[in-house]
Amino acid sequence: MPSNDDAVTIRRADPRDAAAVAKIWHEGWPDGHLGHVPDELTAARTKKSFETRAADRVGDTVVAVVDDDVAGFVMVVDDEVEQVYVSRHHRGTGVAALLLAEAERLVAGNGHERAWLAVVAGNARARSFYERNGWTDGGPFEYPVETATGRISVPAHRYVKRVAGHRTP
Repeated sequence: MPSNDDAVTIRRADPRDAAAVAKIWHEGWPDGHLGHVPDELTAARTKKSFETRAADRVGDTVVAVVDDDVAGFVMVVDDEVEQVYVSRHHRGTGVAALLLAEAERLVAGNGHERAWLAVVAGNARARSFYERNGWTDGGPFEYPVETATGRISVPAHRYVKRVAGHRTP
C-alpha cells in the first residue's frame, strides 16, 4: 500500500487527465497483451489510438492521483470493468487494488449485483491480481474489440465478482 507520504486520491477523470491516461495505457498495454492477442489488434494499438480512446473515454474513467500525478486509472461501463492500469512507477504500491475497489463500488452503484471483466488468457500477472482480489475465472470466451479497421475477436477469460445485492431505484 502507498505510504502516508504517498496518499492516493481516487476521483473522476476530467479532460485534463486524458494525456496522462493515454500515456499509462500505451506504456502498460504491451505488458499483458503482446504475444497473447491477434497481430491485427497489436497493429491497431498505436500511441495515437490510445490518445484518441483516452480522450473519448474520460466520462467512463476514474483516476488515482499521487502527488498531483495520475498514477493509474480504471474504466467502468455498466457492469463491466473495462480497463485497470497503473503506471510502472506506482506498480506494487496498492494503487491497482484501490482502483479495482472503486470500480466494484461503481458497478454496484449502477445497480448490478455482479461485476465482470475480460482478461487476455496469457496475462498471468493480471489474472493472479484479480484472483487475489476475490474475482473468479468464469472461463474462456471471445471478447469483441472494435478498432478503426473493424472488429477483432480476442481470446480472453471472463472474471466475475459479486459486488452488491441488486438495488432498485
